[in-house]
Amino acid sequence: MNWNSEKPDERLPRYQQVHDDLLRRLVSGEWAPDQAIATEAELCVAYGVSIGTLRKSIDVLVAEGVLTRSQGKGTFVRRPRFDSSLFRFFRFKSKSGELVRPSAQILSRAIEQPEAIVRGALKLGPDDQAIHFSRIRLIDGQPVLMEEIWVPLALFKPLASLPIDEFGDLMYPLYEQRCQQVVARATETLTVEQATPAVAATLEVAPESPVILVHRVASDFGGRPIEWRSTRGAAASFQYQVEIR
Repeated sequence: MNWNSEKPDERLPRYQQVHDDLLRRLVSGEWAPDQAIATEAELCVAYGVSIGTLRKSIDVLVAEGVLTRSQGKGTFVRRPRFDSSLFRFFRFKSKSGELVRPSAQILSRAIEQPEAIVRGALKLGPDDQAIHFSRIRLIDGQPVLMEEIWVPLALFKPLASLPIDEFGDLMYPLYEQRCQQVVARATETLTVEQATPAVAATLEVAPESPVILVHRVASDFGGRPIEWRSTRGAAASFQYQVEIR
């Protein structure tokens, strides 16, 4: 095989070896989200495998949500859509009554050693540093969500000095454009808590009123956690919707 990485584990089935190397190349950014990977013919030659073996490797990556096939066009790196995921939980309306998505404003940015829960979620060592962002989401100038976001400094160093006014409302496109880090999947945990005085003041709700807390751990294509995020919003705006088939 013409491998483009360290020697594969030859104890594994051939399709698994190809799968693992393709995944490594995806994690390294050889192919960007929405970009077509090499053709099946090219990959068969590169790896020295049959078309059946190659397709089995790709089938697994498709099932894992990493790649997607387009009939007659090729196989593409899947771009997950996270920009609307929070709004499965929260529904907001403008003063005129229309459904809207809030804008974002970063309140603070600091390089810190994260607390234990964040360090564990991001699999950081005791001396590793992270960039900590605090931000709010607003509608008509009123805060509706507050967020704490942590990313490893080693992976996101460009964000430590990027001017705040260049961040925009969505973080994930920025991760990709500035740091070549792609969020491929995320796990979310939802709980209910009482608003602390600080949370109540930020969200402009009564102290100890119910607040929805969404914890998210986002990972890259290789499963490495690259972002820890907590989002809080008033329970009055909470709505959970799921389609069951």
